[in-house]
Amino acid sequence: MTPTSRRPSRRVRALAGTAPLALAVPLGIGALAPAGAAADEADPLAFAGPRETPFFCESDEFRTADGSYLPASTGPDCEVPTEVDHVYRSTGGGFTPLPEDETRPDDLAYTTVKGERVPFIVRVETGTEDRGIYEIAMLDDPADDVEPTAGTRSPGWNDKLVYTFGGGCRSGWYRQGPGTGGVLVPSMLERGYAVASSSLNVFGHNCDDLLSAEVMAQTKRHFEQTYGTPRWTIGWGCSGGSYQGHQIADNYPGLLDGVIAGCSFPDVGFGTSQMLFDSRVLQTWFEDNPDAFTEDQRTAVSGFGVANALPAQSGGAARLDPDAEFDSSVPADARYDAQANPDGARGTVWDHGRNAYGVDPETGFARVPSDNVGVQYGLEAWEDGVIDADQFLDLNAGVGGIDVDANPTASRTAADPTARENAYRTGRMLNGGNGLGDVPLIDYRAYTDDLEGGDIHMRYQSFSTRERLVAANGDADNQVMLVEDDSRGLFDSESPVLVYALDAIDRWIATVQKDTRPGSQHGKVSRSRPKDLVDSCWTPDGERIRERQVYEGDTRCNELYPSYASPRIVAGGPVASDVITCELAAPDREEYPQTTDAQWERLQEVFAGGVCDYSRDGVDQQDPDGTWLDFSAPGEWTVRGSDPTR
Repeated sequence: MTPTSRRPSRRVRALAGTAPLALAVPLGIGALAPAGAAADEADPLAFAGPRETPFFCESDEFRTADGSYLPASTGPDCEVPTEVDHVYRSTGGGFTPLPEDETRPDDLAYTTVKGERVPFIVRVETGTEDRGIYEIAMLDDPADDVEPTAGTRSPGWNDKLVYTFGGGCRSGWYRQGPGTGGVLVPSMLERGYAVASSSLNVFGHNCDDLLSAEVMAQTKRHFEQTYGTPRWTIGWGCSGGSYQGHQIADNYPGLLDGVIAGCSFPDVGFGTSQMLFDSRVLQTWFEDNPDAFTEDQRTAVSGFGVANALPAQSGGAARLDPDAEFDSSVPADARYDAQANPDGARGTVWDHGRNAYGVDPETGFARVPSDNVGVQYGLEAWEDGVIDADQFLDLNAGVGGIDVDANPTASRTAADPTARENAYRTGRMLNGGNGLGDVPLIDYRAYTDDLEGGDIHMRYQSFSTRERLVAANGDADNQVMLVEDDSRGLFDSESPVLVYALDAIDRWIATVQKDTRPGSQHGKVSRSRPKDLVDSCWTPDGERIRERQVYEGDTRCNELYPSYASPRIVAGGPVASDVITCELAAPDREEYPQTTDAQWERLQEVFAGGVCDYSRDGVDQQDPDGTWLDFSAPGEWTVRGSDPTR
């Protein structure tokens, strides 16, 4: 019998650990610190490479479960003492701090776990791991006088973990973050799940899936050492959270046993950033040539569902601009300015992800994999007769590109060859065959393609992921798409559809783990899917339509929730959005709408180097080197192949 672990006498806001350190001192503006005491090289879960500097602590902005703020953290690790709070769920809804004397309030709610009725009292631990502030929540009644440990589990825990990933990306660099992906989630806790997250698992604080994987690994290790190993772990997140679920499952298999990805994109570097790059260059040209295209024609060239989507996504390209967006936690004098502070911290997804992409020795900036050489913007709009040949030629002759500082250029942008190759080899371009195809995956989407403001969370991105899964695994049978309207917002954890998804993926993982028949893991996952869990959409009045979700086609779900496209898809690119640099070929006149001799001569001049041939793989397009890559310096890594702690 497991020995009892007695509770400490003080329960609410119990503190443990060391005192705060002194204020974090930047080790070099816009650079990465060498591994050292703050990033122990001996730690098998410190694999994301040298730490980013400067790095600014935000613990005194972090509100804990009881409503108070953490103390200011200082020093290179931004550490704070570990804190434990108890809150309870009231019968009226919401969480309230448990009274100091731990009496049970009259409005205390109850729930049932493992057939037992238990009080809806939640233990929330807050602390720091890998410079992130973590939270761990689980049902735990302090009146039982037993402290949850790895050897003595809380009676309220169902032995399973949900790890939440937060969204965002813009200004997600050089900072600790003042919140996590959220752990006080009633639909999870009432079922007995433990819920964990870290501030560095919020892409609005840390827009780098590689670092997110390391932070999750170290936080999960702390969970296992403190509370015991969960039977399985479910990844849960929307938007920036979907990037993390997809890429952690694919590149660091074993950390997640299933993923619920909402308002999803396949990855931040290409599924999203390529679309934002194209939007920026198109919007810039349209603004410079305001009378060249009608609003409907501009929308057709973009591929988006509404006119405002193009300027909105051009604005979203600020994440590619090194001095455009920083959180206020990053002081102005630390930020990059091409003239005033050229050695400052550069706020781009590329510079933040420099451990994977590498560093240009001439500039000291991250290598950049953006590319639009040979891209025929508006090709399908021309073929459909929405624009004419001269408009197509004018646009492509003048659209240009952007440089490393996001300034418009007359010439197209060519990817840095090393960055491009590294993107594929390290899994920054989501492959889908490393590990994502071997876990249950539910793609949930609250439809927003038709929002007047032009929302970034477009449905075609779900099909980009599906196409990559098919290319890597032969099918996407481990992925189920669930779609409804956005009347409850993007990712409401209490949505009946999302609650259904949580219950369904739990049943799915349980069946996978019981399956001992021979065959591939992908095959095992595919055949273990619950019979009721199939591609579906829900009408606004709640009717479920069970039908295969397809990118294009005459279906009831597509009538309700049509998928649009992106500028690169309109240019003839694949729905998978997995080509960085296209292979070029001489244009063939027979493949274009009718042109005059003068127009054809001009087309050959505009695309003198050739046009994109998407019938072939992209330049350097290849499978990743493997899983569990361990980065030692920017652009340098070794392949471990499996979780080093198992």
